[in-house]
Amino acid sequence: MNLPKLTDIDVAGKRVLVRTDLDIDIGENYRLEAVVPTLKYLAAKAVEITVMGHMGRPGGKIVDGLRIAPVSEALKKVCGEVKFEVLENLRFNPGEELNDLNFAKELATKGDIYVNEAFATSHRVSASITTLPKLLPHAAGMRFAEEVENLSKVFENPKRPVVFVIGGSKDDKKGYIKNLESFADKILVGGRLPEFYGDLALESRRNVGDGAKVIIANLNQDKEDITLNSIEIFEKAIENAGTIVLAGPMGRYEDEGHRQGTERIFKKVASSSAYKIVGGGDSLSVLSFYSLKDKFDWVSVGGGAMLDFLAKKTLPGI
Repeated sequence: MNLPKLTDIDVAGKRVLVRTDLDIDIGENYRLEAVVPTLKYLAAKAVEITVMGHMGRPGGKIVDGLRIAPVSEALKKVCGEVKFEVLENLRFNPGEELNDLNFAKELATKGDIYVNEAFATSHRVSASITTLPKLLPHAAGMRFAEEVENLSKVFENPKRPVVFVIGGSKDDKKGYIKNLESFADKILVGGRLPEFYGDLALESRRNVGDGAKVIIANLNQDKEDITLNSIEIFEKAIENAGTIVLAGPMGRYEDEGHRQGTERIFKKVASSSAYKIVGGGDSLSVLSFYSLKDKFDWVSVGGGAMLDFLAKKTLPGI
């Protein structure tokens, strides 16, 4: 994919708007650290930098608990001496999520160049992601370009079998799973997602021995983890994989009594010799919890955005 690169644009002395991923839990700084190379590059060019992003879902209204200030301070600590201004939560304005042209025009007055360093949000159609870059000269941030390059390896001549392990609790993942079937060899479905499949989940389990492509886990009685039998089936599929994409925990791992599925599956993937990718906020928390981050070939800042990109090979922000 021939993305417009930051290094191809003359930014010297310009005002640059950088859309970043600021929707984080304070202390989980992986998404903040991801933007540092771009900000340092711009700072070295004597650029006036304005950072923008969103937090939570305020619904187009000002919500004191979702003000950007705490994340802004965390970003400044991560960036050290790099100087920049941070705009207030973009979603306080209803125009952001409505992809309003007038709001995009208002943002455009604050800069001469637009840089997208918000991969994790680029599956959303919003003013600062899809309309603003149409109004200014623009480029992908350094981390954004790396995301596209590394994730593309999953569908561009991958080492097979290609195995997806998808957990978590968001029902929109079901749509991604359907699109991934075209090139995946196995899709292992855990977390709370089996609930969204109803009788299909039971049918999937019956067909495991027949080489089924989508294998849906059984859940424990309280539905907070996958069963031991499902763990073992998933582990067997992971053992044979050439490429693995891991997105989301298998259960409520924060609770000691419900972390067996997540721990065993994440550690099994981490120990594999396959090309391994992991992504998503909950997945990043699991990596930190078990100190597994350095065991993966690529750790994506996005969860939904990662799956959306792999399913469609592009994003609205691209």
